[in-house]
Amino acid sequence: MLWNAHETGFRLVAGQTVGLLGGSFDPPHAGHVHITLEALRRFRLDRVIWLVSPGNPLKPRGPAPLPERMAAARRIMRHPRVIVSDFERLAGTRHTARTLKSLRQGFPGVRFVWLMGADNLAQLHRWDDWHQIMGQMPVGVLARPGSRMAARGSVAADVYRHARLPARAAPLLARSAPPAWCFVNVPMVDLSSTELRRVRAGRG
Repeated sequence: MLWNAHETGFRLVAGQTVGLLGGSFDPPHAGHVHITLEALRRFRLDRVIWLVSPGNPLKPRGPAPLPERMAAARRIMRHPRVIVSDFERLAGTRHTARTLKSLRQGFPGVRFVWLMGADNLAQLHRWDDWHQIMGQMPVGVLARPGSRMAARGSVAADVYRHARLPARAAPLLARSAPPAWCFVNVPMVDLSSTELRRVRAGRG
């Protein structure tokens, strides 16, 4: 299926390099903004799309209502090259591999890069169809506090060690054939949505 701008709320052009940052964003915070801006710069991306998920299959408790998280994300992430989207709700997908497949089919010619924090690389092998994620598009991994060693020693990093680009090649990632991934260290902001929820609930 081809998606149009009216349906999705965004327009992409063949040849663009577009980063995809998925998550529940419950709540969105300065750490999300920070890695987004670093990804734009380090991977030389034309755009980044925040894919605000209806829910995270790996988490037992559901997130706050999607409209609330979308509104909060749009308040905190104000940048002309960043799009906040509920594409997963529109496409009816709940797993990353299926979401990426739908985007690739819907926007042929766009060079997508899946973005993740290093903490997600450490647990990637637990995701549904994680090999399909690595095989569909390049993956940009951004270091987050306390997760560098776990990420570098992860199952995914070991299985795909042959496909790793050095950090100095980060600008080439979006135009690399998958499987390809690049781990970059960035100035870090030590924030997490989990900790912010605890503080908001009065448990921090």
